[in-house]
Amino acid sequence: MELQTLKVFQTVAKLGSISQAARELQYAQSNITMKIQQLETELQTALFYRHNRGTALTAKGSMLLTYTEKIFQLIEETKNVMNDDQTPKGPLIIGSMETTAAVRLPAIFSKYLKDYPQVDLTLKTGSTEENIHGVLQYEIDGAFVAGPIEHPELIQKEVFEEELILVTDTIHPPISSIEDIQTRTLLVFRTGCSYRKRLEEWFHQERVIPKKIMEFGTLDAIIGCVSAGLGISMVPQSVVAKQIQEGTLRKHSLPKPFGKVKTVFIYRKDKYVPSSLLKFINMLSD
Repeated sequence: MELQTLKVFQTVAKLGSISQAARELQYAQSNITMKIQQLETELQTALFYRHNRGTALTAKGSMLLTYTEKIFQLIEETKNVMNDDQTPKGPLIIGSMETTAAVRLPAIFSKYLKDYPQVDLTLKTGSTEENIHGVLQYEIDGAFVAGPIEHPELIQKEVFEEELILVTDTIHPPISSIEDIQTRTLLVFRTGCSYRKRLEEWFHQERVIPKKIMEFGTLDAIIGCVSAGLGISMVPQSVVAKQIQEGTLRKHSLPKPFGKVKTVFIYRKDKYVPSSLLKFINMLSD
């Protein structure tokens, strides 16, 4: 079983078409077909269903694709190990919740890049769910997410504890119970956001159904709409401390256990930790 043949198989599986795979790999279509047939003969099983629109993986084909991706990931990791002279350099992709990126990361990133200028640091923001998926799929090297995270393939390191609060416009009366806000619109991030999940869990626990939920893509949009009186939101206090101090937002405390959340940094257990990521993790401890 040759690596070149596995690459052909992986490309056909990804694109779902032999002709598209031939164009991407710059091979003759007949060569792609031949290599797939040779692989199926060697493994004594069908890897694809052929149909008018292209190809689809069989159950055995899906299993082979999983192993193929692991093989190529291991090869890439081996190259990284061999080329790592313990000097932090090269690409480092960090994922984060937008709230953490806005408040906590600027100082950390600034210090890190000052100490290790050869690192090409990239930040990708997304929900906790999206960041976990990114780390598991080797798309990002590590991520800041709402914890705790219990996953057999991940290591988590606690880095911050946030106080969660409700925020409203400044003329909103005090909030003493969930009944005080059940008719208000909830302003939240898309599904997958841990803070949204916690807010929904509070409503569910109290057996109250919110009047309306509006989804937003950015933190600035949520804060602006809360300030304008469009609805309420649940956010870390550190994110809106300035607006509260300036008098453009009003904060309201949350009941236990909804008022505290830990932010953890996650990365894969089975992946070689390059010096660039190791130095970043060590900096979090400092």
